Amino acid sequence: MTEPPPPPETRARPRLRRVHAAYAALALCLVAIVGVVWTATAGNRPSRALWHQSLTSPVATASPTPSPSPSPSVQTANTITLGAVGDIIMGKAPGSLPADGGRTFFDKVKDLFAVDFMMGNMEQPITEDTGHVKCRPDQTSCHQFRVPPTYAAHLKAAGFHLLNQANNHGNDYGPTGYTNTQKALTDAGLLHTGSRNYVAVAEVKGVKVGVVGFSSYPRDNSLIDLAQARTVIERAAAKADIVVVQVHMGAEGSDKGHVKPGTEMFLGENRGDPIAFSHAVIDAGADLVIGHGPHTLRGMELYKGRLIAYSLGNFAGGTGLKGGEILGWGGVLQTTLSADGALVSGRFHSTIFQTRPGIPEKDSQKRGLDLIRKLTKDDFPDTGPTISADGLIGLH
Repeated sequence: MTEPPPPPETRARPRLRRVHAAYAALALCLVAIVGVVWTATAGNRPSRALWHQSLTSPVATASPTPSPSPSPSVQTANTITLGAVGDIIMGKAPGSLPADGGRTFFDKVKDLFAVDFMMGNMEQPITEDTGHVKCRPDQTSCHQFRVPPTYAAHLKAAGFHLLNQANNHGNDYGPTGYTNTQKALTDAGLLHTGSRNYVAVAEVKGVKVGVVGFSSYPRDNSLIDLAQARTVIERAAAKADIVVVQVHMGAEGSDKGHVKPGTEMFLGENRGDPIAFSHAVIDAGADLVIGHGPHTLRGMELYKGRLIAYSLGNFAGGTGLKGGEILGWGGVLQTTLSADGALVSGRFHSTIFQTRPGIPEKDSQKRGLDLIRKLTKDDFPDTGPTISADGLIGLH
């Protein structure tokens, strides 16, 4: 059992996020001066949007539905709401793809994506066949997935803004498939993350959000090498106001829902120490940790005022992941953070999919939510957030 964390305000930060009163006054004066200069020279300057073009992902979602705020009473201009889901497989090209080409794949759940910034773990390349052969003919437990490049547009239309590549299927079609995925996402107006030493940065309601992907594989930021993990998080913290970690960690299976201290192994692979990793990246400057990889939901923890979702489970199976029972239970996590990254509130919406066709839909029985509430109480009785019967997430 871990000790209760210190209050959020005592959390040591590796960067300055708050301006002292004296500096604030000076800043206001400078703003006034800059305003005069701006007015006089506006015709000779590029627009502000162009200044941030290389850092900014479009944040408008495809759905006109207002954001289903985790807690409307606490949302202000100084907060942003981030959304996240776990593993996504949309199909298995060439012979097992949705009947409509994937255009309506997320229609039953996309209203839950109406947040300021929506993220998912893309558990397959988005590429044409590169000729890369991953599985030997004699392998019975090897899986190789991909969907065509056109599927990136379906992710965009559903409301996603960023997809993570740092997982055990991101390289299914080799280095060419990996870079093809990045191109498909970029061409669709989406951000990607996961490459080693790479930090994706987007400006969301005036707040810079950096997202870093981790896994146990050498092409990605390392879940195993905590020194490397700290270094890349510190770099992200220097670029962004809020730092989000996407991490594919932990052993796989329907019986792997509990989080315990120590390293987890799966098929001879070191899948990291989820607790040690999550605490280390928060110590280095991360504000939100989104876990996936076990293919089942896991509990949540608060550490130094920052939320850790140890696994959001499977979100979409696309005929590649088993569904229906516990492996088909997932959800959409919405978190409202203050401009300095502290958790204000959150909400978890349960989803489910059947093995075929693997399309996610809302779960009126809230099985995923019930499981997360139980696992949080079991594994983090002193450090877990409060989670209500209707999915509201709050501080202790």
